[in-house]
Amino acid sequence: MGIGRFAFTPMLPLMQHAYAMPLQQGSWLASANYVGYLLGALLCVALDLRPGAAARFGLAVVAFTTLAMGLTESFAAWMLLRALAGVSSAFALVGMASWAMGILARERRAEWAGWIFFGIGSGIVLAGVIGLIAGAFEWSPASSWLLFGAVATAIAVAAWRPLADDAEPVKSAATARTDARIGGDAWTLIVCYGIYGFGYIIPATFLPALGRQLLPDPLVFGWAWPAFGAAAGLSTLFAASRLKSVPPRRLVALGTLLTAAGVAAPALAPGLATILISALCVGGSFVVVTMAAFQDARLVAGAATSRVVAAMTAAFALGQLIGPLTVRSGSIETSLLVPSLAASVALLGAAIVLLRRPAGRFGPVAD
Repeated sequence: MGIGRFAFTPMLPLMQHAYAMPLQQGSWLASANYVGYLLGALLCVALDLRPGAAARFGLAVVAFTTLAMGLTESFAAWMLLRALAGVSSAFALVGMASWAMGILARERRAEWAGWIFFGIGSGIVLAGVIGLIAGAFEWSPASSWLLFGAVATAIAVAAWRPLADDAEPVKSAATARTDARIGGDAWTLIVCYGIYGFGYIIPATFLPALGRQLLPDPLVFGWAWPAFGAAAGLSTLFAASRLKSVPPRRLVALGTLLTAAGVAAPALAPGLATILISALCVGGSFVVVTMAAFQDARLVAGAATSRVVAAMTAAFALGQLIGPLTVRSGSIETSLLVPSLAASVALLGAAIVLLRRPAGRFGPVAD
């Protein structure tokens, strides 16, 4: 998933340089991936798939679409491939999480759940390091995409046989009790999680591109994305092991506040320091927010949990789809200023609403 969803972020400045791609076209490519992710998330909820089968499909299609990005220079083909990569990334996330959670439950190792989400951060680090090397040695975007595709293929091959050991099917929204209703507290979580998707996606899409505009040396701006991924991975392990006593909704709210600061910082004062602050703040909170939000959904939804998780996923995907579309043509500092400030204000409002609601204790997400 770190490649399927997030490799494009460090690749965007390289593609802009090689193909004279305007920022708005980069926004469209990002949005195509988010449309695909929304569709994939809804399909995962609607279909009663075995977790291993869903994960296999996701891994295989991520590998194929990533390799294909290096074999064409057609913008229309890129749009299609990024959309398919989004679909497959959703299958990879839902399939892998469900597969691993089932095994952890069977082995009574639920406290290891943080390592599953750590994988997303490590994938982002890998994508960032490859992007950093590609920029430093002036590799073509095509060569870089082929390298990403080779890595994704190797991962898919290595995981293929273990994924045949399925624990149980991915739960469908249709399996929830038909008389279970989504209450107001759950709707609060759904809306705030959707706002989070809108807010975090601005730096998650454009941070390296902003770094390249301000600091052309790839050995300087190229570190923004590895730092983002490292913060994502390490914060997940920290939250799972050290913040068990923090109520999940409060953890979501605190992560949302941290993200609001990270989104606003480079918009208000563009520079290396604020780019790194943004990478650490947003990277260090967005996976933790996902973990805690899923746990909170189980606490507030009861019999409607699967429906609430489905609605949360769709709201998040819709929010991150809208985010890049608010970025207009022009210098990147100017283009990101208004969307970043709007996202920061929205995140602040969501955090305030969440802090006013009671919640239970934080713990690993379990099936």
